[in-house]
Amino acid sequence: MTRTDTAAADAPLIECRSVWKVFGDRSRDAIAAIKSKGLGKREVLSEFGCVVGVHDASFTVDKGEIFCIMGLSGSGKSTLIRLLNRLIDPSLGEVLVKGRMINDMPAPELRELRAHTIGMVFQNVALIPTRTVLENAAFGLEVQGIAPAERRRIATDALTRVGLADWLHRYPRELSGGMQQRVGLARAIAADPEIILMDEPFSALDPLIRRQLQDEFRQLTKQLGKSAVFITHDLDEAIRIGDRIAIMKDGAMVQTGTAEEIVMNPADQYVADFVAGISRIHLVKAGSVMMPIGDFNVAAVGALPTTGLDADIDALIHMVLASPQQAVAVVEGGNVRGIVTARTLLEGLKGDHAPPAKVA
Repeated sequence: MTRTDTAAADAPLIECRSVWKVFGDRSRDAIAAIKSKGLGKREVLSEFGCVVGVHDASFTVDKGEIFCIMGLSGSGKSTLIRLLNRLIDPSLGEVLVKGRMINDMPAPELRELRAHTIGMVFQNVALIPTRTVLENAAFGLEVQGIAPAERRRIATDALTRVGLADWLHRYPRELSGGMQQRVGLARAIAADPEIILMDEPFSALDPLIRRQLQDEFRQLTKQLGKSAVFITHDLDEAIRIGDRIAIMKDGAMVQTGTAEEIVMNPADQYVADFVAGISRIHLVKAGSVMMPIGDFNVAAVGALPTTGLDADIDALIHMVLASPQQAVAVVEGGNVRGIVTARTLLEGLKGDHAPPAKVA
């Protein structure tokens, strides 16, 4: 593999570079005023009659990653996801998919991108009521011109993966809401896209069904080696599903990081309020709550029980309580990187833990 090929292989699947979406006839003037005067969303609406959907968003989505975008209603998250397959055009900035800018992509190539590279599942899955579950799942393949027998085979496999093998010849009216969402997911994965865009697909479901589908979606996405952008207004859902999370407010990305990074180090009060009620017991890991070795009795370190950087607080509590020294050594590559004590655990749970020991 050449250096160029390697660089291409390592490149993100999706990249947004300073992307804006402002709705209204004076969008360019509004963006210029935001940049020069720092106008807020309400001021832009008042002065220019424009609505800020997305405000200077830059981020990447890597191969195999589930990237969650969350925020309250009106934060711009659903607008942003529609820019990723150009259901709407950006006012400014660049959107790249697999290294290619899609802003000015010709219509035939854009249709090809949507058919084969990017699949999308909406909150309203929009199943065709006169078609069976199998026919609904195969609809995208039918549009692509796939032969009937082949599209039935592919759609059957996709429905089996989402647990609907016994419902192939039923109609949407016979399905629960959760089952209809499974059909929508099957329809998306039947086309074998590299990227799946999910716009609040589970938000209308009962909590128990919702959690079940969250787990199934994450497991299936990882199993198939897909990448996904998942929109939600629920931080618990984002934490359950996402490898990384971006929190939006008024069209802007306020903070991006892993769930642990965001919970342990919120960027501002807005994010801090969001994460205030989140349980840390399975989220925060040893690497975030350990203290430097120098702050502990060094002579006693060798006698401590050991654990890895990824041990969560729940596991650490049991280990610390069982340790005569009330402490655990955190080890990586055979070397002790830090110490977890009852005090650091309490600080980690409370959320005001000092910066963790540096890992060399």
